[in-house]
Amino acid sequence: MTEIATLAGGCFWCLEAAFQQLKGVSNVASGYAGGTVPNPSYEAVCTGTTGHAEVTQVEFDPAVISYRDLLDVFFTIHDPTTLNQQGGDVGTQYRSAIFYQSPEQERTARATIGALEAEKVWDDPIVTEVVPLTVFYPAESYHRDYYNRNQNQPYCRAVIAPKVAKLRKHFMEKLKAS
Repeated sequence: MTEIATLAGGCFWCLEAAFQQLKGVSNVASGYAGGTVPNPSYEAVCTGTTGHAEVTQVEFDPAVISYRDLLDVFFTIHDPTTLNQQGGDVGTQYRSAIFYQSPEQERTARATIGALEAEKVWDDPIVTEVVPLTVFYPAESYHRDYYNRNQNQPYCRAVIAPKVAKLRKHFMEKLKAS
């Protein structure tokens, strides 16, 4: 039986590209969550007025990869200390957030953040929101599998590729066979 993790850590193309490579992950979908406007478009979300974050929804088999493992990857491949920003991507739609779907996911998220803060992994405090998922809206089809279809685009090479490389360096044992 699979579970779903819904995570926001900047541009959804970055998270999608990383989570697709993990063993135990059967599906990754980019979309929007956390806002007030039903069925938002990418263009509307980019204005910052809908309240949505760009998110990645990860379907995974907890017998193969745990929710905590997914959070460890999440906190490795994005900066959870910058409010409403990841690198050059600025706005509330790029905030760091964990949209939990069960009390267990909430406990695990809060415990993970607590452990990272206790370890003083970053100089600045973690600003990642931990909030319940109310609704997930899938992104438009042209966002799906974006990195794999556009690896030579400048954004993919400059922003996404280093995150994928970081994933491979730190989580080699959790990667799917090539």
